[in-house]
Amino acid sequence: MNQLLDVIRHRYSCRSYLDKPVEEKKLAYIEECMRLAPSAVNRQPWKFRIVRSLKGKQKLQSCYTRPWFSEAPLYILASLLHEQEWVREDGKPHGNIDVAIAVEHLCLAATEQGLGTCWVCNFDAKLCHELFQMPENEEPVVIIPIGYPSFAESSSRTRKPIQEVFVEE
Repeated sequence: MNQLLDVIRHRYSCRSYLDKPVEEKKLAYIEECMRLAPSAVNRQPWKFRIVRSLKGKQKLQSCYTRPWFSEAPLYILASLLHEQEWVREDGKPHGNIDVAIAVEHLCLAATEQGLGTCWVCNFDAKLCHELFQMPENEEPVVIIPIGYPSFAESSSRTRKPIQEVFVEE
């Protein structure tokens, strides 16, 4: 895979992982792709925790208890640093958007490297905040499990027709 569209077509929400560690070289590549993500006014209002230790994984697994989730060899916990996020003139904060851009860079880079990922937003954020002893102004936003998929999943996801998605004015 070397074309962006090919990578996007192959990316899916992986919920089954092999018991195989992710190589440091691949993780470093993913981290660099995330680091280069754009953000509003270049504030970069994020923090990313690489969670591989048994203790750290157990913390995350207590915040999201689905059986498949515990299969992943590592996780990236993405947090928003509220005091660093840009706020539009009308009061709309853009930190969640900025974190989402960096996390999608993560998911696409992982796919390019032959790894699977899944956005996990339905976790106990309050418990996660406590367990990782985050400062008050830091909010856990999403957990991304990363690993080698245990089987190839079909990339035939249902999407709306292009005519329903785009409007020309």
